[in-house]
Amino acid sequence: MDTPSTLTESKGLFPYDADITMKNLTGHSSAHTGALPKSDDEVQFNIVLRRQRTRTSGKPKLKAVPSRFLNLTDDFEFAGWGSIFRIALSREDLAHGHNALLEARNQRVLGQFSASALAANDILGGVFYTVPSVFAISGVYSPLSMFVATLTLFFWRPIMEELGSALPISGAPYTYLLNGSTKAVALVGAALLLLDFAATAVVSAATASSYLAGEVAFPFPLYIGALLVFVLITAVSLLGLRESARIASGVLTFHLLTLLALAIASIFAWASVGTHQLRENWIAGQAGLSSFAPILKQVFNGVCISMLGMTGFECAPAYAAKMRPGTYPKVLRNLHISAMILNPAMMLFVLALLPLNVQTHENVLSLLAQKVAGRWLRIWVATDAVIVLCAGVLTGITSACELLAELAHDHVLPRTFLAVLPYTKALYVSILSFVGFSGAIYASTGANLIVVSKMFSVAWLSVMTLFPLSLILLRFSRPRLPRPSRCSLSCVVGTGLVAGAVSAGSIAIDPTIAGWFALYFLGLLVFFSITDNKVAILRWVYWMYDQVPILHQLRHTQNWGSKLTHAMKRLKRQEVCLLVRTDEINQLFNMILYVQHNEETSCLKIVHFHDGTVPSEMEANIKILDEAFPEITIDLMLVEGDFSPKTVAALAHRLEIPTSLMFMCCPGLTLPYPVADFGTRVISL
Repeated sequence: MDTPSTLTESKGLFPYDADITMKNLTGHSSAHTGALPKSDDEVQFNIVLRRQRTRTSGKPKLKAVPSRFLNLTDDFEFAGWGSIFRIALSREDLAHGHNALLEARNQRVLGQFSASALAANDILGGVFYTVPSVFAISGVYSPLSMFVATLTLFFWRPIMEELGSALPISGAPYTYLLNGSTKAVALVGAALLLLDFAATAVVSAATASSYLAGEVAFPFPLYIGALLVFVLITAVSLLGLRESARIASGVLTFHLLTLLALAIASIFAWASVGTHQLRENWIAGQAGLSSFAPILKQVFNGVCISMLGMTGFECAPAYAAKMRPGTYPKVLRNLHISAMILNPAMMLFVLALLPLNVQTHENVLSLLAQKVAGRWLRIWVATDAVIVLCAGVLTGITSACELLAELAHDHVLPRTFLAVLPYTKALYVSILSFVGFSGAIYASTGANLIVVSKMFSVAWLSVMTLFPLSLILLRFSRPRLPRPSRCSLSCVVGTGLVAGAVSAGSIAIDPTIAGWFALYFLGLLVFFSITDNKVAILRWVYWMYDQVPILHQLRHTQNWGSKLTHAMKRLKRQEVCLLVRTDEINQLFNMILYVQHNEETSCLKIVHFHDGTVPSEMEANIKILDEAFPEITIDLMLVEGDFSPKTVAALAHRLEIPTSLMFMCCPGLTLPYPVADFGTRVISL
């Protein structure tokens, strides 16, 4: 840390305070000294200095306010007075900032096909577990239900394109909510995302075990096979072999060839046998449907379950920061078109070539392959299913690890979740924690794939609802944020209505699913609330300890108070930066309020980049705010240089504060740099 040149670190007083008489501090001139009259700016600042000079050193301003603790001290609530620093970034700092910016830009390497492949393995691999589930609900109307479900993505695409153009950053939609609202709202999104990733992993593992069991006789139950898939993919993850774009592209190529071969064989078989099986299925499926209303209900229920076939579409925004410029909208288009063609086509082939009594079989596509081409194609399809679904498990683990790492960087989770193995660099704590959570979900449902699949549908719809919600919050809270792509408000409202209707329909099919979903979701939300409010919880524990005076006398418990205060101080040591451009006290006050309500810290640094001229009331207002928030030490750092991604990265290196803990107000069209290049959080207008 630099030695302050304008204010001493211990009391926050300027070195030249000793040369100022008390009359000078009030703004009155001294005739015998020949002092010149003070300007208004000096008067305002000197009044602040006078208030701080006249109080006892180190005592908080609010000492007269009664303490909530009747028997113990509340001195730990006072964080100390702030200081003013003037910083000139060194060449080493600027070089580090330049390299960090280049490294971030060089990560944007994914082209259209490779970027599409990462999510397409999920969205196209979902056909293996979606087909039997939809046929069980929608019957002969399943192809229509699936096609209508794919059409709903026309609502989401423009919304996701606008969000991606405004904030092309990783971790969406958690990061969308974090930049457009409060941390508490963002944690709701994080809980839904983690539940979605867990459901993805569980359903993929269970379905892979089912397809493998259709070809090889297991000497154990199916759920043991699913657990073995988890063990295998966990070992792969711990070895550091994460799903890369090249591996994903290879898996997708093999999967597309498999579906193409199955489709061609099905077309020839259909042409050979005719429409006899289709007519039988249609007549049998119409039994009991005497009016339009039950048919419409059956189609709608099928649409609700068919949303399982769209899973993976929500993964594309999570790695938008790694795509080349202009690639993201094309990726969304590719995912949508492929799902709209292939998924309904597979369902139509099943309806036309297989009898109704086998259409709900878990290995239905293997049975279709056996029907249209023989054993060789069945083995090919089963192999493809196992590979793609295992890749889905790996995608769930990898996506969850990235989310858990983001939460650890944002101090929601302990830094332990960033621990890596020495050689493979795998995030072993995050991997094992997520796999354990996924296993708990699978075990608590009695290893029932149908229950997990239905809950998966609700979780996915909840995650997709976050996108229109994020856009509404972003438009209201950050209206000046530049975005090349825009969608209409009617599209946003319509998407919300569609998501709400389909979610309600999914729950209406089986109301018990709402209970399972609420159980896991609320459990995650409570966990995140506890980990994000550690100091607040310790303060409550300290208060309860204070209410029992006898504990202060016992030999084994009398030191609890000092241990609790030490723990609270340690948890609040992490420094946070506010990047400000103005000295308007109302804006500074609101930004500090955001930090106070969303981050557990007692060390705040307000940073202003300047070219030699500092706003006239900047220092005085910071001193006032330092007094207004005695629980936070507020330092002012005046940095020479222009405000740019390079200088922000250089300052982060100088202060050893990650850019994820640097906050700024919403930039406008005049800022010549993309907001994503800064790596900071946007917290105000």
